[in-house]
Amino acid sequence: MKLNKRRWFLASFAVLFLVMSLAGETNVLASTLNDLKNEQKAAKEKKNNIQSNIQKKDSAIKVNQSKIETIMDQILKLNAEIEETNANMNRVINKINKTNEEIDALKASIEDLEQKIAERDVVLRDRVRAMQVKGGQVSYIDVLLGANSFADFIDRFSAVSTLMDADRDIMRKQQEDIEQLEEEKALVEKKLKQLEEDKAKLERLKANLQEKKKAKGKLIDELEAEQEKLANEKKVLEEEFHETVEIEAELEKKIIAEQKRAAEVARREAERKRKEREAAAAANPNTLPPVSSGFWTRPANGRFTSSFGWRTHPIYHTKKQHRGVDIANSIGTPVIAAADGVVSYAGRMGGLGNVIMITHSVDGTIMTTAYAHLSKINVSSGQVVDKGQHIGAIGTTGASTGPHLHFEVHIGNWTASGPSAVNPLRYVSF
Repeated sequence: MKLNKRRWFLASFAVLFLVMSLAGETNVLASTLNDLKNEQKAAKEKKNNIQSNIQKKDSAIKVNQSKIETIMDQILKLNAEIEETNANMNRVINKINKTNEEIDALKASIEDLEQKIAERDVVLRDRVRAMQVKGGQVSYIDVLLGANSFADFIDRFSAVSTLMDADRDIMRKQQEDIEQLEEEKALVEKKLKQLEEDKAKLERLKANLQEKKKAKGKLIDELEAEQEKLANEKKVLEEEFHETVEIEAELEKKIIAEQKRAAEVARREAERKRKEREAAAAANPNTLPPVSSGFWTRPANGRFTSSFGWRTHPIYHTKKQHRGVDIANSIGTPVIAAADGVVSYAGRMGGLGNVIMITHSVDGTIMTTAYAHLSKINVSSGQVVDKGQHIGAIGTTGASTGPHLHFEVHIGNWTASGPSAVNPLRYVSF
């Protein structure tokens, strides 16, 4: 009897030492894991905000694209106007060159006319002086009457007619040349005036062309500035997004490492429980476990209402996979840990409502159980729990149509999607 008491005392002391050691480790583990999850949550929120800003920037780029297209349309319009102005300038330059050629031709013609008029003027002056020397005007009748014979008369008549015709022709040509000279001088003046107007028009076209080129350059500068601004802003956001993704990935690695540590703690705790039970059994062979034998026990009393697999969701009315089993009972019915382990999550989570997740080590394999829709949570993240320990109470929080416990079993860590969930009936008797 004394030997049994001594053995029981030593076993209890060993268990107490292990519990204190694990309690210290799990408290640190829970604190670190919670901090990492808070950091991960903050990183996700930042990533979501950056994604939202990138989407807004994409929208702004699309909106600004219309502005860029408007600027491009204005540039194309200015290009057309510049080409038209260049064409007009070329036409005016050609017209100026043609006018200069016409003026040069008129000046040459005027010079020729002036020379002819001057030469005729000399002839006419000589005739006038000759008449003055003879004492007045020449009488062509006297010349005719002074003929010695009829033949002489005919010769004299022919000579007189020729002289008269010559005089008339000289006078006519002189008059025509003088009139042409006046007309060409007037035309030269007109063309010189037109030339000045064309030159003024050309200067206006040149000034207009410079303004259009200046406006085009300003639009191109504005276009390039807009494009560069948008590209830089998006680049900054994308760099920040990639940096956040890298931080999130790093945090995820740390969380996985912490979860592995939690799994190792769960394994060690399972080993401790096994040794504790062995020590207790060695100290008092007649003591029986307070819960069902084996690794697993039923998590709550109640009516089995829904099994694992595909079903029509009672709230969403769509085909969804039911990733666990349901046990219906009144609100406040105790919920116990299905096996020894470490609490990896305890709190609110979307449609699951109040949920507890426990990480277990089963013969070296990591498994996770989830207890959802709870009305009460009695444990915290990082806490070591025993199989059969009271951890919470049945409720109807989250997406629930009535008070019940939704119980899940996962191979490995719990995931919101994927093939980790397995049918709890494989492990727990209901």
